[in-house]
Amino acid sequence: MTGGVCMQPSLAQIRNLLVDMDGVLYRGRSALGGAAAFIAFVQTRGINYLLVTNNSTLTPEQFHERLAGMGMQVPPERIMTSGVATAAYLATQAPPGTRVNVVGEAALIHELEKRGFVMGGRESRYVVAGWDKTLTFDKLATATLAIRAGATFIGTNPDKTYPLENDIIPGAGSILAALVAATDVEPLVVGKPEPLALQLALQHLGARPEETAILGDRLETDILGGQRAGLKTIMVLTGISTAAEAAAYPTPPDWVVTDLLALQTAWEQALGS
Repeated sequence: MTGGVCMQPSLAQIRNLLVDMDGVLYRGRSALGGAAAFIAFVQTRGINYLLVTNNSTLTPEQFHERLAGMGMQVPPERIMTSGVATAAYLATQAPPGTRVNVVGEAALIHELEKRGFVMGGRESRYVVAGWDKTLTFDKLATATLAIRAGATFIGTNPDKTYPLENDIIPGAGSILAALVAATDVEPLVVGKPEPLALQLALQHLGARPEETAILGDRLETDILGGQRAGLKTIMVLTGISTAAEAAAYPTPPDWVVTDLLALQTAWEQALGS
């Protein structure tokens, strides 16, 4: 690592960028150093970008407001949550009016209802589970009964943990694990590292994989997902995974950066500015 960045290919070749949010742009409700400047850099340089988060607890409009409060001006149409991706995927599998049981928060329900799905209980044809900070035993029990009765089990994302300012707490993957333990059924996962969300993101941008990079903080979701999708990968050390873990990973990221300031500096140098 030199100057905070371990470099292999050239950043100047990247035309499109998928950006994770939690642990990359902020932790909890606190912006990470250099985040606002990096978003401004991407925008002024004309890099085609989309924020792609596994967090399904807010809508794109709510994320837009949260980011604005941290000094980052990102239009809602530049934000794709795992809730948006899950609802879009489910719309290809089932017609409007299909009953869906949700273990998740209002934003996830909102995205599904926008697609015409109806919220249901144990009689539902699908169970969609995501991160839920209002999780109750009754929610788990109803979802378990629906899955055991034959409902298709879909997970928004597999993130086992979520990074706050100073702590790491359970994430959606922990909730999925509880349902797997209760049903012996593995979910179909839409979010990173599975290909569905990233394929939707590339379609949204009209981007080719070979000219696209993903920027994230987790080896097992952001980096693995990017590699599966044929993208270049950039890992920032302000979230979950560490430099030692990246070095030991079977296929290390193309770049490992200490923070967004180091990444922006290296990118500017690659572009010759």
